[in-house]
Amino acid sequence: MLLKTKHLTLRSLKVFQSLPKTEEAKIIGKQFLRSATSVGANYRAVCRARSKAEYFAKLSITIEETDETMFWIEILIESGILSQEKLGKLYEDYESIIKILATARKNTQR
Repeated sequence: MLLKTKHLTLRSLKVFQSLPKTEEAKIIGKQFLRSATSVGANYRAVCRARSKAEYFAKLSITIEETDETMFWIEILIESGILSQEKLGKLYEDYESIIKILATARKNTQR
């Protein structure tokens, strides 16, 4: 999972680099890049948590950042900045990550 989140971060960076140079693409792109890079970095922190409480907190942050990344992908698609064809697989991969993380968080609460 650590490598998967890192690869998603790198793929997201490539998407950012491919954005048109319009003002709205720059603004949305920066938001997308911040949340996307945060997913990988925060998941790394999850793996290094020193307690169950810290694990839960870092996991929750990672879920929030993943959800935000998915939101920005939706905006990029729905605004017509990038196509569904270009971003669909990336969105699905973030969706699979959020499902895994949500299950892990639910199991931690028990």
